[in-house]
Amino acid sequence: MLFKPISQSFHDFLVERDKEKCINCEVCVRQCPYDVYYWDDARQQVMHDSSKCIGCHRCEALCPTACITVRLNPAEFRPNSLWTGTYIKNLFKQADTGGVLLSGCGCPQDKPIYWDKLQLDASQVTNPSIDPLREPMETRTFLGSKPDMLEFEETPEGPCLKGKLAPQLTLEFPIMFGAMSFGAINFNLHKAMALAATETGIYYNTGEGGLHQTLYKYGKNTIVQVASGRFGVHRDYLNAGAAIEIKVGQGAKPGIGGHLPGEKIDEEVSKTRMVPLGSDAISPAPHHDIYSIEDLLQLIYALKEATEYTKPVSVKIAAVHNAAAIASGIVRAGADIVVIDGFRGGTGAAPTMIRDNVGLPIELCLAAVDRRLRDDGIRNRASLVASGGIRCSADVVKAIALGADAVYIGSAALIAVGCTMCGRCYTGKCPWGIATNEARLKKRQNPDVAAKRLANLVKAWGHEIQEMLGGMGLNSIESLRGNTDKLRGIGLNQIELDTLGVKAAGQ
Repeated sequence: MLFKPISQSFHDFLVERDKEKCINCEVCVRQCPYDVYYWDDARQQVMHDSSKCIGCHRCEALCPTACITVRLNPAEFRPNSLWTGTYIKNLFKQADTGGVLLSGCGCPQDKPIYWDKLQLDASQVTNPSIDPLREPMETRTFLGSKPDMLEFEETPEGPCLKGKLAPQLTLEFPIMFGAMSFGAINFNLHKAMALAATETGIYYNTGEGGLHQTLYKYGKNTIVQVASGRFGVHRDYLNAGAAIEIKVGQGAKPGIGGHLPGEKIDEEVSKTRMVPLGSDAISPAPHHDIYSIEDLLQLIYALKEATEYTKPVSVKIAAVHNAAAIASGIVRAGADIVVIDGFRGGTGAAPTMIRDNVGLPIELCLAAVDRRLRDDGIRNRASLVASGGIRCSADVVKAIALGADAVYIGSAALIAVGCTMCGRCYTGKCPWGIATNEARLKKRQNPDVAAKRLANLVKAWGHEIQEMLGGMGLNSIESLRGNTDKLRGIGLNQIELDTLGVKAAGQ
């Protein structure tokens, strides 16, 4: 008879320690929050249990003698194209626990990544390229509703715009830090994003967990979020940010709500979210005051009234099959910005089956939404922001060519400060001090150091964006937005090409 859960016998990672190099310093014992390593009094040496390893590689990174190697467990099940090892292990886990499988981060499955099947155009003789080191290159982006036409009047100082533009967000680069709530990640990371956004002239999103009182001073670079749970939402919070985002859905878990375990609700999170200390924070699947576009319209204008029409209001939805029609309704309801979040978007916690099997790639959905808004003649009335699987500056440029005004990055930002995508964010034991509120673990993230790394990432991508624009013979983001003629598809069928609105390579 088995004396332990069967799933423990088929663990994912194997820890190997070179005992000749190991000096039993116990650094690995102190660094691992999952108790993979332990001190054995009888043997007077460090021992380990590979079944507990989640593959974060922190022990490898910090081992002073480099004696540790963490690799995938080479043990394999009999080859079977239907019953792969992943499904067998999942069945073992659910038979052991009777619970829902949970995962963090984004979908890891081998599904098409359309960014990799799109190539950018380049200038040659007839359309000379532009050198961004010697010629002006405009990466500044404005998010918000634009009028159908502009009217000017002559004044002694020269032509002056008649009327008043809707509130706009001004980004020095078409990149923002995506919604990651206080509680899902800790205060140190929220502060780091605020500092980095301020330094680089972009914005960060609070996520649905409210805004810590000490971060209000960074409000001019903050987007505050209103989600179904209304955590931390009050008048001062709404007025603290530069824009307000209504979260209807997210790419990692379309159609369902959220759950922040009580273990992650410490005193500061409790105060900010306005929930009892140690209690679970449950976000309902729907907003209980939104069951139609008309209901959404009421909330949009309630938020505009509460902030005296001084801030743009954004609406975030997951990439789903009818997102284009939904986005059209959102714009007609008065939203200034529409955010589309693809199925590769990251999360602190989601049911594994939903994360990996629900939603659409952001590339296809973004192109469909941009085309629908143009066909309806309302594209100028709202900006589009793409998120969910943006990995590099080339993805940013391709997203803009497909119709985005800017992008959100989440997982890329976390990787920049040390995340290794181990996917165990929901446990609250993040070895890198990111998705945790445990005092000893969150100290591993210094907000000033993390802010510098995030700012470096944005600036590096900004330089690369300028180079790519120059290589295409363009000198501004505005000239690229929705310009699908600057893209060509490789290895795509005709339906995919038509959905993306691009030509095949060679055409």
